[in-house]
Amino acid sequence: MRCHQYLLPLVLAASPVIAGVQEQWWNITYVQNANPDGLYPRRVIGVNGTWPPPPLDVDTTDSLVLHVSNGLDVPTSIHHHGMFFNSTSWMDGAVGVGQCGIPPGESFDYVVPIDTSGQRGTFWAHSHAAGQYVDGLRTPLLLNPTNETYTYDEEFTILISDWYHQEHTVLMKQFVNIANPGGAEPIPDSGLVYFAQNGAYLPPIAGTNPSPVTAAVGFNENATLPFVPGKTYRLRLINMSGFVGFYFWIDGHSMSIIEADGVDTQQYPTDLISISAAQRYSILVTARNDTSANWAIHVNMDTTMLDHLPDNLQYNISSSITYASGNSITDSGFIDDYEMTNDTALVPVDVIPQYEPSSQTIDLEFEFDTMNDGTNHALINGITYNYPLVPAVLSALTLGPNATVAEAYGPTSFVLNHLDVIDIVIKNSDTGKHPFHLHGHSYQIVGRAEQYNTTDPTLNPPLIEGQANPMRRDTVTIPGGGSVTLRIVADNPGVWFLHCHVEWHLEVGLAITFIEAPIEAQQRSVGQVPASLAQQCAALGLPSSGNAAGFASTTDLDGLPLGPYQQELGWLTKGILAMFGCVLTAVVGMLTVMWYSLMGGAISEEEMEAEARIRIEEKEKKGKLFGLIKKKA
Repeated sequence: MRCHQYLLPLVLAASPVIAGVQEQWWNITYVQNANPDGLYPRRVIGVNGTWPPPPLDVDTTDSLVLHVSNGLDVPTSIHHHGMFFNSTSWMDGAVGVGQCGIPPGESFDYVVPIDTSGQRGTFWAHSHAAGQYVDGLRTPLLLNPTNETYTYDEEFTILISDWYHQEHTVLMKQFVNIANPGGAEPIPDSGLVYFAQNGAYLPPIAGTNPSPVTAAVGFNENATLPFVPGKTYRLRLINMSGFVGFYFWIDGHSMSIIEADGVDTQQYPTDLISISAAQRYSILVTARNDTSANWAIHVNMDTTMLDHLPDNLQYNISSSITYASGNSITDSGFIDDYEMTNDTALVPVDVIPQYEPSSQTIDLEFEFDTMNDGTNHALINGITYNYPLVPAVLSALTLGPNATVAEAYGPTSFVLNHLDVIDIVIKNSDTGKHPFHLHGHSYQIVGRAEQYNTTDPTLNPPLIEGQANPMRRDTVTIPGGGSVTLRIVADNPGVWFLHCHVEWHLEVGLAITFIEAPIEAQQRSVGQVPASLAQQCAALGLPSSGNAAGFASTTDLDGLPLGPYQQELGWLTKGILAMFGCVLTAVVGMLTVMWYSLMGGAISEEEMEAEARIRIEEKEKKGKLFGLIKKKA
């Protein structure tokens, strides 16, 4: 729903075009006793006292201004996922990258320049602060152009997500814990599917009895899509999960993909769509010509991502298409094989040939490991990401000529030169799937490897230059052991986050930052940066200028959060000294026995006892010295 709108004339040389500004006012609040799956009421994070947050539906001739007030007791933010924010990355909403966060009781105005971005299609908005979107702060964002690529009669948005009964902060304490050294992610308690159309959610099926707090919205089996025979529908799929991917299909209907992550594609017929966290697809579905039956919609969790399958987990979620109320639902049941959607087979409608050969290749190999503090973390090139004290964009804007020094931003940052062509090669040494999202760009997928650490060209093919029109998107799934090569042009001055969109993995360090054209970013930012950015950092007790630690230096990073670190393998100095002490004691003991034997002397029980006491005392002294034995209280 548009809360307010006013029009600004924009006169072009060829013809007049009317540009609008759509404004929305959001007060981010807690909402008590939400129970969308009907299994467990819990506190969630909503907007203006309601949950789910209202859908955002914007014409591409408009810009969006989202006025956000923080009614929580912790900092918050909103990230408009997939928006480019060209040269204004402080509007991107990623805490620690674009801003410090909105303090409790304060406000921030996000200006989303949709009318100048050239973007269209299916996106979403969510908090980018401390896992808050896992607690419900997430909603669809649709950009509607004047002329669509495809003709259809009607459209619906299908929202898919995993769902937890415990709050994110509780689950994080269990996840990052020495009792969980293997890093098993919190398993969702259920999944959700619900629908939106024309900026509002579809209500429950008549006669159902949903939970009071969310009684206006239909979820799962209480939700349905009303189809009319013979009509063609555009269905926009958005996976807003914090963790799990899903497989989607509809019984009795054919599907064709026509969009992925805001990029219109040539029609691609498919029976099944795999959709990872943060990904979006649009499909065309033609309704059947009869009303004799209703049909099941299937949204099944990718259970290979789960450490184990609890007995009470309903991981096969279903809803329905209704032709006539009261008819039975035709459900064809399970399928034999799940296959990942091959997004490299998709062909964008707007042709952009492969960018010219790259001038820089950034290799990123990631893994998970038990660290020296006993917890499990993610590492990229051996380093786990920590948020800087100064948001990286504020460092880029205040370091002057030193803004081009990557070390000033901490150990997980890369500086990109303006307009360079960059290849980003992401290698997954983990066994699971990981959806990687790059802020500020839609990248070309120019290469994939099924197994990146082999020379077998069938599993790790060489990069092919001169591709006519490679697929573009902003969130790509990398299977275990595989890799992708993503190509971008560094044409968006600012600071941009690259991270796994499994929220648990981001929280344990699976991320880096790109410092893109920082000198150009400084030049373009003059008079544009809101004063509230620095003021809100100060309100949170954080610096807002200088390097990542808040100093006017490229090398002094004192106080910057770092670590934990991988455990060192092999013998450490303390271990070597302790072992030497033990061996020495044993050798002395054996020599003593040999001496008595050679001298023909007999060892009395008293002498043996005294010798044993001496050896024990020596061990205790060495143990206390090397920290192996604690003093008794």
